[in-house]
Amino acid sequence: MPEETTTRPPKRENTWLSLSLNILIPALIMMKGTQWFGLPPAANLVFALAFPISYGFYDFVLRRKYNVFSIIGFISILLTGGIGLLELPPQWIAVKEAGIPAILGVAVILSLKTRYPIIKFLLLRDEFIDVDRLNRELEARDNRTAFDRLLGRCTYLLAFSFLVSAILNYILARMIVVSPSGTEAFNDELGRMTLWSLLVIVVPCMIIMMVALFYLFRGIKDLTGLELEVLLRDAQKESS
Repeated sequence: MPEETTTRPPKRENTWLSLSLNILIPALIMMKGTQWFGLPPAANLVFALAFPISYGFYDFVLRRKYNVFSIIGFISILLTGGIGLLELPPQWIAVKEAGIPAILGVAVILSLKTRYPIIKFLLLRDEFIDVDRLNRELEARDNRTAFDRLLGRCTYLLAFSFLVSAILNYILARMIVVSPSGTEAFNDELGRMTLWSLLVIVVPCMIIMMVALFYLFRGIKDLTGLELEVLLRDAQKESS
């Protein structure tokens, strides 16, 4: 008899570690790296970029998936550092801060036309949800089309959260970052903006995303007849 092989699910990512190494620590280095380590601006930028690059590579080797936070962190730090190095007007920080979530919102909507909608990657990940069982129940009840419509509505809610983030990012950046780029005051203002953004931007966007998540799972229950606990991976482990 052939030996049975079991495929272990990829190790779950530590969200707080990911946020710290991809966004918070690089942002802190961008603000205080020159003061703390005596690095010139260009070297400081390279030092900050090393964190999302290293973590993204490590996470890819460990889980064989591209890390979204690493990609976003790399782009954000590169643009912020570039604005400082080129000594562009501080208004460009506001454009950058608004541009990234706006682009993500558009990408979320456009992905509906592809085989890999971003909403599935964000909210229906196989390490959290028993996707195979979900698909079997949808096919058995002939509700695949209805489920696709549900995903579409949730996608627009998710895109709306990115739009709110873009607007709040722009307003916050214009209010706080006013000093010439490349100066110590400019770096300090970036730090204050980062700290305030955690409260002013993340909280309302998380609320909108939670509404989208609640709407999605309520729709899944209506379409499959399954309770959420049946589909959650952690609940399955506890019951086994």
